Amino acid sequence: MVEAITIARPYAQAVFRLAKDTRALDAWSARLRRLAEIAQDPQMARAIDNPKFSPTQLAELFVSLSGEPGNVELANFVGMLAENERFGMLPDIWAAYEQAKMADAGVKIALISSAYPLDDAQLKNLTGEFEAHFGVRLEAQVSVDPNLIAGVKVTVGDQVLDLSVRGKLDAMAAALKN
Repeated sequence: MVEAITIARPYAQAVFRLAKDTRALDAWSARLRRLAEIAQDPQMARAIDNPKFSPTQLAELFVSLSGEPGNVELANFVGMLAENERFGMLPDIWAAYEQAKMADAGVKIALISSAYPLDDAQLKNLTGEFEAHFGVRLEAQVSVDPNLIAGVKVTVGDQVLDLSVRGKLDAMAAALKN
């Protein structure tokens, strides 16, 4: 099965190019976030799956709920999503758009898993250290994973830096087996 990002990325890239050309990156970010929220609403999900609604009716409904019913570019985008039955992809399209926007600004997402919750000062200190290590500006997204025992595990793109006790124990176990 095709991953959602594979389907969402071309839509996000097209919107990103439009937004950049028209200097409306933040406006499109807000629009896509709002459309993703609409698509995730349980009542809207039932309407999307209901064969009684035509693609045109769904597109009109999305545009009317968007808060920008007069925006032609938005209406065209929503119409294209309706024709291709891609409303379910809106959260992934928004995420891919945000990634493209951050990449354009030279920022990457750092997924930080910590054994314990981090306070603001710890997060700021860690983010600074990881920015120096990875050589890019980072936006941290933190999650707590007690399985790490202690320390942190950081993922930036396809690079992983495992500074956890669990990672060290796994590495020692692998070394002992060899």
